[in-house]
Amino acid sequence: MDLIIEGLFQAFRLIAGLDAEVFSVSLLTLQVTLMATLISTVIGVAAGTAVALNEFPGRTFTVGLINTGMGVPPVVVGLITTVLLWRHGVLGRLELLYTPSAIIIAQVLIATPMVMGITLSSIQQIPRAFRLQVMALGASRFQMLWYLYREARLPLLAAIMAGFGSVISEVGASIMVGGNIRGHTRVLTTATVMETSRGNFDTAIALGIILMVLTYAVNYILSRIQQRGRQR
Repeated sequence: MDLIIEGLFQAFRLIAGLDAEVFSVSLLTLQVTLMATLISTVIGVAAGTAVALNEFPGRTFTVGLINTGMGVPPVVVGLITTVLLWRHGVLGRLELLYTPSAIIIAQVLIATPMVMGITLSSIQQIPRAFRLQVMALGASRFQMLWYLYREARLPLLAAIMAGFGSVISEVGASIMVGGNIRGHTRVLTTATVMETSRGNFDTAIALGIILMVLTYAVNYILSRIQQRGRQR
């Protein structure tokens, strides 16, 4: 109990004192996770919609892969990303390993199946008759997609929140591809792990609290948008 109380006081001191390192780590965390969430949302929604609306050979196999991807351990994603970005790997020439870009790539690989899976499910739940009715009224394919997204806006926002939650809380892949380098690739999750391993529990708890506050703030904004859409 004393550790938690000390952690709360430490968190207050770090935030109120505008600690430069904590501010830098928090800012990088937001930049990396928001960018990864944006990219995974664009890819996941588009791919999930394409699978939901089209019949093709191997569709069931593809859906199985998407559902499997939703549960792949982040450390496995980190291993795959590391192998790809290693200097002798397929993308080694880009020299992205141990950079924020590498963390974004790994997080995109983690979040995209999550967004795809929820998008696929939400679009499939819309009756086929609705799509046919919209097309019969003269809507173009893009207009039809717009109406589908409006109809499924609540689960789609849930998909974005799920994708964001999966990457901002991720640790293993970020350490593997980012290296937890101070002032360069250190984010709140990896910093918390490091401080815990050093026995600095008060600082670790403080970082954890800051992480939870940031997570809540982003999800609160998305929830407001989601609930506003629910009232329409």
